Amino acid sequence: MRPAIFTARGVTKIYEMGEVTVQALRGVDFDLFEGEFLVLLGPSGSGKSTLLNILGGLDVPTSGEVLYRDHNLTQADDAALTLYRRDHVGFVFQFYNLIPSLTARENVALVTEIVEAPMQPEAALELVGLGHRLDHFPAQLSGGEQQRVAIARAIAKRPEVLLCDEPTGALDITTGSLVLEAIARVNRDLGTATAVITHNAAIAGMADRVVRLADGRVAGVHTNSQKISVSELQW
Repeated sequence: MRPAIFTARGVTKIYEMGEVTVQALRGVDFDLFEGEFLVLLGPSGSGKSTLLNILGGLDVPTSGEVLYRDHNLTQADDAALTLYRRDHVGFVFQFYNLIPSLTARENVALVTEIVEAPMQPEAALELVGLGHRLDHFPAQLSGGEQQRVAIARAIAKRPEVLLCDEPTGALDITTGSLVLEAIARVNRDLGTATAVITHNAAIAGMADRVVRLADGRVAGVHTNSQKISVSELQW
């Protein structure tokens, strides 16, 4: 068994919205292991994004414990969580959040300037298949290319874990396949532990493990004895 990067036990999250209380997570136990490709699968409102945000230090649980290696994230203050996000976690969201006035290379370079041992922007973009688009602006790139720039930006700081929230949600099947292949390549070539949120069950076949969430709870965990490639997905 590979060492765990994340260990979460009994995690709950409650949001108070005026007079309405929303319980997003209800006692979730979760692990992510070194080098693993994991899919978090479930419908909208199942708690997937909330869990990912807590793992990434963007949010804190109402109760329970979350460990990153031997560091207790639930006891960390804002400054410690900022350093944790900077040094250890790469994020990829559904929307690309690129700066329109910067080229692909420059968008990636923004991240490489704040960490100690980054990849060269050109190398990160080459890894996601965009070595020929270094000096193009976001408006000159397709949606799939923009998302791959966002992946390059996330991995250029050499994070130990890559957290992806619906990375293909705004894309068609063809471009979504290219994005998934880029994420799989990062996991395979760099050994980056990767968690991908999706509501698309077809993507689950790519994963080492699939964790299903429903109504804020873990509804099931499945290990794939044999992963499939992006080209074999049945969309």
